[in-house]
Amino acid sequence: MVGIKSYGAYIPRYRMNHNTIFGAVGFLGTFPTPGEKAVANHDEDTITMAVAAAIDCINGLKREAIDCLYLATTSQPYLLRQNSAIVAAALDLEPNIRTADFIASNKAGTTALLSAFDAVNSGTSSNVLVCASDSRLSKPGGSQEYLYGDGAGALWVADDQVIATFEGFYSVSYDFPDRWKIGTEKFEHAWEDRFIRDEGYTKMIPEAISGLLKKYDLKIKDFAKIAFPGIYAREHAAIIKRLGAEPGQIQDTLIDKVGDTGAASPVIMLVAALEDAKPGDKILVASFGNGSDALFVQVTENIKNLGERRGVKKYLASKKELTSYEKYLAFRNLTTMDIGLRGEVGIRTPMSALYRERKTILALCGSRCKKCGTPQYPPQRVCVNPDCGAVDEMEDYRFSDRRGVVFTYTGDNLAASIDPPSIYGLVDFDGGGRYWFDFTDCDLDSIKVGMPVEMTFRRRYADEPTGVYGYSWKATPIRA
Repeated sequence: MVGIKSYGAYIPRYRMNHNTIFGAVGFLGTFPTPGEKAVANHDEDTITMAVAAAIDCINGLKREAIDCLYLATTSQPYLLRQNSAIVAAALDLEPNIRTADFIASNKAGTTALLSAFDAVNSGTSSNVLVCASDSRLSKPGGSQEYLYGDGAGALWVADDQVIATFEGFYSVSYDFPDRWKIGTEKFEHAWEDRFIRDEGYTKMIPEAISGLLKKYDLKIKDFAKIAFPGIYAREHAAIIKRLGAEPGQIQDTLIDKVGDTGAASPVIMLVAALEDAKPGDKILVASFGNGSDALFVQVTENIKNLGERRGVKKYLASKKELTSYEKYLAFRNLTTMDIGLRGEVGIRTPMSALYRERKTILALCGSRCKKCGTPQYPPQRVCVNPDCGAVDEMEDYRFSDRRGVVFTYTGDNLAASIDPPSIYGLVDFDGGGRYWFDFTDCDLDSIKVGMPVEMTFRRRYADEPTGVYGYSWKATPIRA
């Protein structure tokens, strides 16, 4: 039976209280609702968050089985270069897989999920990894700035050992011009909220959910959890009341804790619902964007056997408040900051070198000696073990899923950084291997020699004049 085999999520460490935004731009007349939103760090974007959610999803499973990867987003870094292929490379997936980007709509996450179910059900794929991730820019001072949050979710779709079976769907599609953006623009446009709310949100979501209930002869009370985006709190409650659902059936929209995560929102809510689900539960999830997809799954006994995941709960609990609105603008590159002459030196990796060294850079693959078992990064032809010295006896060895400890570290106030000081040092990996890494998601006074760390995929630079985003792995304290 086709269904979901595993799930994962990622929510950035930084959270910004709505009052912090209001204190900086409230003079423009926008008024926030209570709550906070998740804010991606300066070295995070759609791709890095998708990788983080995917790593949570595939934890303890054989990633070599994945034969297809879909990435759903409305904030893809590249318009011409497949973003899903970068995610697959970072995860060190096999090259004989299919990758695809689902873009341009907030329902892209559910559409990618439905396409994954179709692919597995038809037999064209056996194991599809669906990642939904969004980190959308909004104009400072606008209502979207309070609403939009950053995050990602991932679901492994397969036909064996599923924790939830796919039972059905109902979709509606409209050319609904609520939000739009052309390729040369930084910010999206939006029509007035009253139009979006009254003609779109309050009509299309109920149409999709009601269509699903009728199609499969179901009642709303049949579902243990019902999840759909809560971008309008009053109307969200009105839809629930109109459908006849009870308050206990409603999945937390996370709108006051994370914000509206766009294409990732329904996927993240589905992950949160699965975290608390028990065998036999039916879960309904719907999206909103150019129509709506409504689908439902039924939880199986296998959910008891799924290994530990960080999911939504643990990432929600691991956070740091971002109290500086100015730093937020700098992270988003919404204001020009002087980071010194060193920041003007180009560091872009040549594309030919990036392709040749893709496993070393993007997948953090080193080598391990087949004779003595000594691992090393970057990969070497000669074993670094002085008691071995074997030549050309190496096999690939992935360090991205290895933890380690801090051997040495430095805080550098002279290095070019949008968030000084730059912190970097040597990491000793569990099982062997040592290398120099930048540190992220930490403060200088929190780093200690011997402190456990893990690897995280991050954006290393954004060379906008040449249109190149560079990615690599950094070290970070273990979050959850």
